Amino acid sequence: MATTKIAIVVRDDLAAWQRLNVTAFLASGVAGAAPATVGEPYEDASGTRYLPMFGQPVLVYAADLTALTQARAKAVERGLAVGVYTEELFTTGNDEDNRAAVRAVPAEKLRLVGLSVHGPRNAVDKVLKGLSLHP
Repeated sequence: MATTKIAIVVRDDLAAWQRLNVTAFLASGVAGAAPATVGEPYEDASGTRYLPMFGQPVLVYAADLTALTQARAKAVERGLAVGVYTEELFTTGNDEDNRAAVRAVPAEKLRLVGLSVHGPRNAVDKVLKGLSLHP
């Protein structure tokens, strides 16, 4: 069993396509920052190779803006690896503009629509305590 945990929290008032988009982008950040979380490539019986995936489950939660903001602050305070996705990122078209949009807003005023957290299981559990898994 993995000693770390990957969790994604998406805002509960987003459209379904937005929730999926936010989840995908935030998961990619964990994979990029923590390559050890990614397993080996897959291969079927015909020899066709497929991309690797996380070697541990990714738990997805839903929360409102207040709960997202609180979870972000707790995760940062505990020194966990944190990814953010803000409302502004729905209107940008590239990674450079995404980073600039986040950089333009102080942490406590980020209009979060999603959050990723990666770290020791117990620490992640404490940060997300009280949040519900995404339906």
